[in-house]
Amino acid sequence: IVGLLKELACPLGVFAVTGNHEYYSGLAKAISVFSEAGVSVLQDSAILVNGGFYLVGRKDLTAQRMGGGRKTLEDILRSADRNLPSILMDHQPFHLEETEKNGVDLQLSGHTHHGQLFPLNLLYRWIYETSWGYLQKGKSQVVVSCGAGTWGPPVRTNSFSEVLKIKIKFVTSLE
Repeated sequence: IVGLLKELACPLGVFAVTGNHEYYSGLAKAISVFSEAGVSVLQDSAILVNGGFYLVGRKDLTAQRMGGGRKTLEDILRSADRNLPSILMDHQPFHLEETEKNGVDLQLSGHTHHGQLFPLNLLYRWIYETSWGYLQKGKSQVVVSCGAGTWGPPVRTNSFSEVLKIKIKFVTSLE
């Protein structure tokens, strides 16, 4: 996968966050692979990109269960200029009220596979505020992908593989 990731040509950089499976299979090794490929892994941190917006990456919720802890979104954004847009990468789409409360403009998540196996798709509709697609929560926007791969058996009975291409346009208000 290192070779494939190295082929990504993004003028502002290539960034990632870890998910639950990186914790199960070895977090340090996963981060090392990303680093070798030139991908910056954001873990409970925010960076100013090209002077125009903040890209925020959270540790996966699994970090809390494995003793690693996780900063609050408020702590991560404490030194950010709140007049600039912010994009949050958080693997699991839980606690969307925290996204809204902290004025995040766009959250990108995955994790759910949108119920890769029936009847999990029905169960996930109760677990997550949104398990796939687009949701507007106050002024925050959330996009959840069902992902390109699978977990467990390599089959999908009620969802599809997807890689999203999202075109983002920042609009500033004239005051």
